[in-house]
Amino acid sequence: MKAIGFKKSLPIENPESFIEFETVKPIPGPHDLLVKIDAISVNPVDFKIRQNSAKDTVLETPKIIGWDAVGIVQAVGQEVTLFEVGDPVYYAGDITKQGSNAEYQIIDERIVGRKPKSLSIEEAAVIPLTALTAWEILFDRIRISAEKDKGKSILIIGGAGGVGSIAIQLAKKIAGLTVIATASRLETIDWCKQQGADFVVDHKDLISSVREAGFEHVDFILDFVDTNAYWDSMVELIKPQGHIASITGSAEPVALTKLKSKSVSFSWELMYTRSMYQTEDMVEQHNILNIVADLLDDGILKTTLNTTLNGLTAENLKKAHELLESGRTIGKIAIKF
Repeated sequence: MKAIGFKKSLPIENPESFIEFETVKPIPGPHDLLVKIDAISVNPVDFKIRQNSAKDTVLETPKIIGWDAVGIVQAVGQEVTLFEVGDPVYYAGDITKQGSNAEYQIIDERIVGRKPKSLSIEEAAVIPLTALTAWEILFDRIRISAEKDKGKSILIIGGAGGVGSIAIQLAKKIAGLTVIATASRLETIDWCKQQGADFVVDHKDLISSVREAGFEHVDFILDFVDTNAYWDSMVELIKPQGHIASITGSAEPVALTKLKSKSVSFSWELMYTRSMYQTEDMVEQHNILNIVADLLDDGILKTTLNTTLNGLTAENLKKAHELLESGRTIGKIAIKF
């Protein structure tokens, strides 16, 4: 099968930053599906792993990355019960295994959902990773529910990005929250409003712009940009007994003691935790993806696709990574095979 990978972490403009090669089609294990991939999307995690996983070595076999895909089930393992050959599926993958930048991929059925029927392959391909991340951070980490939290305020830092775009929709339409999202360019402000944000504020002067919008403090904060860069602002803006959650990590320790006087909770979210550690509730990602598919098919949620490239080629992956590395992308990028 055809695949795209790399042997060394190189700047994206380097001709060898991605290479096309032929490799053996994988064989599914007991709980695996073999999926023929029709479309993928590219996420910031892709370029971060490309930049860092082979800095000081040259790999013998090219590394295949990519963690969003839509395709058709071609074969199933002997213990598979959730899918059959011929089923259209979508998923975000497992960071410890071969990625989706290839014609075929094996994937554990417990982290796969049915493809939304109403969406094209490229519209569906951009959903899994960001929807799982946003769903888990809202409903598994902070444990927001419409019953107890409807009308409360949430600040989403990075509203126009991939995760931010779907988080705005989920926070507004499923949880019933008042959504404040950050953006600074006219096009990103407009995008956030299209996703359902009630207020759009400037991340460059976060505290002042949130307060100018009429909020002295907010109940919840989601950081999708840089934990430490916004830490002091988040500490100032969060309500006593509020909750902050982040997906971005930090090279430096986070000053959690600054939250003590307000009794504020803090959570990390990593979408790969369930698959990395084979948690007892790993199948929840299958359930979440199916719920999201229903919400998309019912018109409650909408795709966050903004850019489509055509063809599984090294050049298209380079272009997608270059766009993401610019830090100025809006919504999601898909590659249709």
